[in-house]
Parts: sequence; structure tokens; C-alpha cells
Amino acid sequence: MTPTPPLQPLATSGSLRRWLPLVVLVAVAAMIAATGAHHWLSLETIALHKGRLETFVDAHFALALPLFMVIYTAVVALSIPGALLMTIVAGLLFSFWVAIATVTMSATLGATILFLIASSSLGEALRAKGGASVARMTEGLKEDAASYMLFLRLVPVFPFALVNLAPAIVGVPLSTFIWTTFLGILPGTTAFILAAASLDGLLDERRAVFEACRAAAQPDCRLSIDTSALVSPKLLLAFAALGVIALVPIAAKRFFGRKKENSSA
Repeated sequence: MTPTPPLQPLATSGSLRRWLPLVVLVAVAAMIAATGAHHWLSLETIALHKGRLETFVDAHFALALPLFMVIYTAVVALSIPGALLMTIVAGLLFSFWVAIATVTMSATLGATILFLIASSSLGEALRAKGGASVARMTEGLKEDAASYMLFLRLVPVFPFALVNLAPAIVGVPLSTFIWTTFLGILPGTTAFILAAASLDGLLDERRAVFEACRAAAQPDCRLSIDTSALVSPKLLLAFAALGVIALVPIAAKRFFGRKKENSSA
């Protein structure tokens, strides 16, 4: 009788395929954070080099657009702070509709990459260890996944990376994750791209002041730009209202479900 071959190498190979993408993703993100390369993603940097960037885009649009999409996708997939800044840069460098299409597609692609990596590693492992209680919770969340996902995307008070990871852990279907991400980030993307138009003149003004300071050999010349004005209370309130609308189907389902139970009791 031929002995059964050991299964350990197969199990090891499967674990490697499942965990290697996550390890690589974390390692790249850690390397970027350690070298401080992410600090280049700032409005101050954009203000200093905006003229060169605009010239490059005008002269090499066919190269600039996919290059921007690759960088934006990487920023989102690696969970590097800077997605909002990249959205504003798109509004500064590209036309309105091109900027919206570029940002929504790039952000959705980057979020999907992170979702797939986390789902195949963290998601399966945590759901397997969670037992029956976690299984019941995940089933409840998946049942109304579209409404919950739209709420999380529309209300921008939740970190974008967290909203990419949490659905992967609870097992939200991939198709639901993709379309709710695309539609959910559309209002915010549109708002910030429109805001970029009003920021254009401010960047030029601050850069001119900074360059004049340096030309006069003044000490402690700084180029400082505050983006907090872009996220106004009215804008947050509008997004919150959209988020509440996204939860209406869940509330209606719960209400009519209880009403049906009471009538049948």
C-alpha cells in the first residue's frame, strides 16, 4: 500500500500565498513611512512645483494621466495618508470630468486591492477564530452590506483605510464592495475637486510670498497652507445626510419586520 504523502508542504504553500501579499504590502508601507517619502505628499510641495506639473501634464498628457492613476492607486492600497491631497491635485491638473473619473477609478482600484489582500489573509483567519457569535454578526452585516458600505463611504469621518479593511474582515461580497465604493466616494470626490478650483489662486499667492521671502534672504521663510477650510461643517453635514439616507432601507426593513412579527403573534 502506497503511503499517503505528507500535506504539510501544501499547507505551507497555501499559507504563503495567502499571507505573502499582506506582508509585502505592510513592508512597503513601513519602508515609505521610515524614509519619510510620504511627506512629499503635501500642498506645500504641490504649490512649489505646480507650474512644472502643469507643464508636464500639458506636454505629456498620455503619460501623466496613467502615472497619476498608478500613484493614487498605490497611495490608497498602501493606506498612505494623502488620498485627499491627491484628489485636490487631480482637480488642479486635470479638467473637471477627467479628474472625477481618474480619482474615482483609482481610489476604487486601490481600495479593492487592499480589500482582496486583507480578505484572503486577515478575513479568513479572524472569521475562523471568531466562532458562532462572529459568524452571526458577519451574516447580519453581509445581509445589509450595501447600505452599510454606502453609509461608511458617504460620511467622511471614518478613515478610508479602515473602511477598506473592515468589510474584508466581515466578508462583504467583492461586487458589493466595488460598486458601493465607487458610488460612495463620488459625492466627496466631486466636492473636493470643485474646491480645488478655489485653492488654485491661494497656492500661487502663497508660493509668490514664499519666493519673495527667500529672495530677500529673510530668515525662517515658510510655505504653510491649511486645508482645514476645505472640510467645512456644512460639507460634513451634507455628507452625514447622505449617509442617513443610505441607512433608510435598513431602518425600513427592521421596522416592517417587527410589524410583521407582531401581527403574526
